[in-house]
Amino acid sequence: MNEAVTLAVNNESMSIINLIIHASLLVQIVLLILVAASLASWTLIFTKASTFKNLRAEVDRFENDFWSGGDLNALFKELSSETDEAIGMASLFIKGYGEHDRLTQGGQVKVNKDDLVDGVHRAMRVALSRETEVLESRLSFLATVGSTSPYVGLFGTVWGIMNSFRSLGAMQSVSIATVAPGIAEALIATAMGLFAAIPAVIAYNRFSNDSEALISRYEIFMEEFLSIVSRHALNRGRDVRREP
Repeated sequence: MNEAVTLAVNNESMSIINLIIHASLLVQIVLLILVAASLASWTLIFTKASTFKNLRAEVDRFENDFWSGGDLNALFKELSSETDEAIGMASLFIKGYGEHDRLTQGGQVKVNKDDLVDGVHRAMRVALSRETEVLESRLSFLATVGSTSPYVGLFGTVWGIMNSFRSLGAMQSVSIATVAPGIAEALIATAMGLFAAIPAVIAYNRFSNDSEALISRYEIFMEEFLSIVSRHALNRGRDVRREP
């Protein structure tokens, strides 16, 4: 009976919550930092997952509209008139076509073909840079959490074990029962560090791949649009030369 009571007391004292409550102040601070980092990273993970999902849907929808064979001028006016600011590939198209429209007002090319293509290219590159910044925003936070959390947790573990051995030095007799609680509370910091780091690393790699895939699609569309602009400018130049 006494052994059962002793075992129950030991199990209660070895519970995670009890170990955290009785941990040293520095270990508690380390755990608090890791919990905050984990919550922030999970919030960012859900936010970025929703953002990438919306961007992929927007790209698919825009490509269907763009390659449907409709009037690009009508598509430009439709996208420009929407209350919500265009994002993703639609933003590249609006910037590129807007610059093209500015340089060819009234159907008269104000510059030669190369300058026209360069102007549209520069406008689309600026839009691409902004979209890339949106895709890669705050990914560095996930990388930081994934790379530093295990070391922060290890620091808490080392500090907790060091305090445990310092306390054991003042005891006359030492047993597993006296060593286990201090080591267990210290190892919680390492476990918490891994709990914060692993999802952050996985999410960072996933979002980095998604970002590269979307940027690649943006760049391909930009080159295709520039080819269209170049071809139309060339045909317009031929038509002009044929006029008497």
